[in-house]
Amino acid sequence: MSIIQLYAKWIREGKLKPSSEWNRERKIKFTVQDPCQLVRKTLGDPVAEDLRYVVKAVVGEENFIDMTPNKSNNFCCGGGGGFLQSGFPDARRAYGKTKANQILATKAQYCITPCHNCHAQVHDLSDVHDHAWQTVHLWTLLCLSLGILGPNEREYLGDDLKEVDVFHPESAM
Repeated sequence: MSIIQLYAKWIREGKLKPSSEWNRERKIKFTVQDPCQLVRKTLGDPVAEDLRYVVKAVVGEENFIDMTPNKSNNFCCGGGGGFLQSGFPDARRAYGKTKANQILATKAQYCITPCHNCHAQVHDLSDVHDHAWQTVHLWTLLCLSLGILGPNEREYLGDDLKEVDVFHPESAM
């Protein structure tokens, strides 16, 4: 079982109560990377659906833009299977060009990644080519939407997210 499935379960059960209200007025658009190991090679579309359920709960359904193709048919980012640490950055980046174009086609300001290898690769693709998206880990956005993201955990966020503060009345009791 993946942590993503647990996040979705806990949100459905009311054990986790993320709020997408922080993004209602901001209307920051997000897309999501389906990790190969998690989605295409192991748990398939059910975990991809849970991933989208969590993302929509965190950023707002109206602020989610899916890539095409997606879920089990999504393209690899090019960083998995040890390639990220292989010492061949030019080859890795060339392989990731398909993913970069796919992200760019969404026009989303952020690409959410639930996998560390995907995060590093997608961030690198954006950074090296000065593409128009930021990369953010799913856990970071979940914590932001729960009002528990610490100041030191915001350093890599874009200026549009660094100061977002979510207040949950039940946590003040």
